Amino acid sequence: MTVRLMVVDDHRLHAEALASALRLRGHRVLAAAAPAAGAADLVIGRVPEVCLWGTAAPAEPGAFDPVARIKRERPQIAVVVLGPVPSPRGIAAAFAAGASGYVRHDERIEGVERGMLRARTGEAAVTPQLLQGAFAELLNPTAEPDDEGARLLEMLTPREAEVLVRVAEGEDTRRIAAGMGIAASTARTHVQRVLAKLGVGSRLEAAALAARTGLLDRVAGTGPGAAGRKEPGAG
Repeated sequence: MTVRLMVVDDHRLHAEALASALRLRGHRVLAAAAPAAGAADLVIGRVPEVCLWGTAAPAEPGAFDPVARIKRERPQIAVVVLGPVPSPRGIAAAFAAGASGYVRHDERIEGVERGMLRARTGEAAVTPQLLQGAFAELLNPTAEPDDEGARLLEMLTPREAEVLVRVAEGEDTRRIAAGMGIAASTARTHVQRVLAKLGVGSRLEAAALAARTGLLDRVAGTGPGAAGRKEPGAG
């Protein structure tokens, strides 16, 4: 079964080598590229059936922003992430962005091919071993220090703390902006800063981290209206 695909990887040589191997196996590779600023545009413009998206740091904030954009503008494209042995955070971020699968970088070419074929048919392309490891860590998380919530709260301005509470309550950017009396672009910037400071890749992860560390309780306990106080110059 021939698949029309694109290969994107942090290392162009990896992308080109994988593209060559898949061509030899009969697949139609439209392009191989490094994920610079124009990689998502290239994928959106070419509209492959499958995009293999390689990243060396799946748990980094914003690692899958291009994937989310691809799925938003071209939902018919199945994106399979190629990455290192991930943390549950990396897997969660990939699927939260809309990826159809996660395949380890050190997988044999047959495994990569199986992953993209499954993604093309709408199946989740992830090995049971990766899922088992992710669920094991999620069900038995490493104990957090007692002061983790306090440390995280210190990193946030009062305005950002309010944004986090609203994110945890499921508000989208428009509702956050309306509730705080700010522009949508300003609300979006605040959300991005909160995600970066907390070291997470999605709003869902931010809400989960805040709940797990007691950060939301600490925000509420800082006093009436504390989360709504404006820092100097806040918009």
